[in-house]
Amino acid sequence: MNLNLNNKNALVCGSTAGIGKATAIALANEGAKVTLVARNREKLKEVLAQMPNSENHSLIVADFSNPRDLQEQVLKFVENINGFHILVNNTGGPRSGDILNASLDEFDNAFTQHLKCNHVLAQAVIPFMKEEGYGRIVNIISTSVKEPIPGLGVSNTIRGAVGNWSKTLSVELGPFGITVNNVLPGFTKTERLNEIIKIKANAEGTSVENMAKIMKNYSPAKRFAKPEETANAIVFLASEAAGYINGINLPVDGGRTKSL
Repeated sequence: MNLNLNNKNALVCGSTAGIGKATAIALANEGAKVTLVARNREKLKEVLAQMPNSENHSLIVADFSNPRDLQEQVLKFVENINGFHILVNNTGGPRSGDILNASLDEFDNAFTQHLKCNHVLAQAVIPFMKEEGYGRIVNIISTSVKEPIPGLGVSNTIRGAVGNWSKTLSVELGPFGITVNNVLPGFTKTERLNEIIKIKANAEGTSVENMAKIMKNYSPAKRFAKPEETANAIVFLASEAAGYINGINLPVDGGRTKSL
């Protein structure tokens, strides 16, 4: 199967670590010109230096706590390159904790960083996608879209909102050759997972090593995913080969999700 992404411009959010970084590199390996987006310039530069043909790629420094500034930064960039064919929405998950103990600010912040930022980025890139008759929007969310995860109350709530936003958008954009899909990572070797393991270990009075072993056993694969494995699914959905896949939630979790 040819996943050639030559002559395609991709905007990848949260691309300084984990799945975002792996996705940026994977897209570049398939020929896409990638623009990295995150708030830390130095970390962005480090990732840019690791990209194949790094001179073909670029970066945008923006803070996802400020959607309007993020949108302005991307729109300014779009003026110089015409636009993006691929948008990968991705940002760090909300703080862990039971939903009953969550503050209103936690909900507000998560809604802003996830749904509002996804929305303004989509608005910034969709006009060009319509002109090209080709667009791929992939949202990196969570398996909690299908099955809420204990101890991630705010995350479960906001991820569900993003999933419904995405499905609605996929219906509106389907006639223009633009697809909108969600990738739902399971437990993946990232800093975020390390944080969750520590919290669970402390809550249950066990070691980090033992909690990691328990969590690996939740999946039929009996291991955590590599960020690159999730990135491969995202690259496929961004390619021409996935042109008739639209509005789906794709778990990349080793079979852990029990629902169909």
